[in-house]
Formats: sequence, structure tokens, C-alpha cells
Amino acid sequence: MKRTKLRFGICLALLAGTLLFIWGNSCLPAEYSSAFSSWVRNQILVPLFGLPAVPPDEVGGLGILRKVAHFLEFWWLGMCLSWLMYMLRTKVTEVLPWSLGAGALVACIDEGIQLFVPGRNSSFKDVGIDVSGVLLGILVISLIAWIIHGKSKILEETNV
Repeated sequence: MKRTKLRFGICLALLAGTLLFIWGNSCLPAEYSSAFSSWVRNQILVPLFGLPAVPPDEVGGLGILRKVAHFLEFWWLGMCLSWLMYMLRTKVTEVLPWSLGAGALVACIDEGIQLFVPGRNSSFKDVGIDVSGVLLGILVISLIAWIIHGKSKILEETNV
């Protein structure tokens, strides 16, 4: 996929929206963050998967949901970052370190924000989960690029 102004603009908009979502959620005090997690579980996941509902005042059982949410939002970030790197005509050997480095920086900033938010805390474990999500996102976009353009073209300089 060649870079066009439209594709580049869409990629930048998705990237900006993803960063706002990630850091915006990190700015929420613990009580609001827990209430949002409960709402997602009770209004979306319970009807879809038949999970037991969590009472609004009970935050137990939301830990796994929150870790999966971290992983998925950073998976999306990894896809956006690697798509951007491919459009900037970066060699495939440069996509991984640049995208992974940028994703790790976002994860560290995300955890740093939480140090200053009432009731929230920072965790190296969360940074690991976030970086794992970024890595999977990079691999997904790289696989898509490989399928679309073939192995020989991807190993050269490309503009996916």
C-alpha cells in the first residue's frame, strides 16, 4: 500500500486518537476508572459472553479485564505505529525497533501519569503487558505487509 495524503492522515488521526484514549484513561481517578471497567463488563461483556455481572460498588474480578484492556489498546497502538513507519518508507529492519521503542515510551509515560492520579499506581508489570501488546500489533502489520507485498519486497525498503 503506497502512502497517500489520505492514508497518512488516517494513520495520524488513529494514532492521535489512540494516544488520547490511552492517556485519557490514565488521567481518570481510580473510582471513575473502576466504574468505567464495571460498565464495560456489565453492559458489553456480560451480554456478549454470558459472564456474571459485577455490582457497581464491587471492583473485584476487574483485574483481568483491566490487563486485557491494557494489552488491546497497546496492540492497536503497535499497529498504528508500525503502519506509520512503513508509510515513512522505513526498512522492515527499522520498523520493529522504532515502533517498539515508541510504544515502550508511550507505556512508560502512561504509567508515569498514573503516579500523579488519586488512587492509581504505576506498575512495571503493566509496562510489560503494554509492550507485549505493541509487539503483537507490529507483528500483525508486518504479516499483512508481507502477505500483500511478498517476502522479497518487504525485506527491501518498502512503502506499505
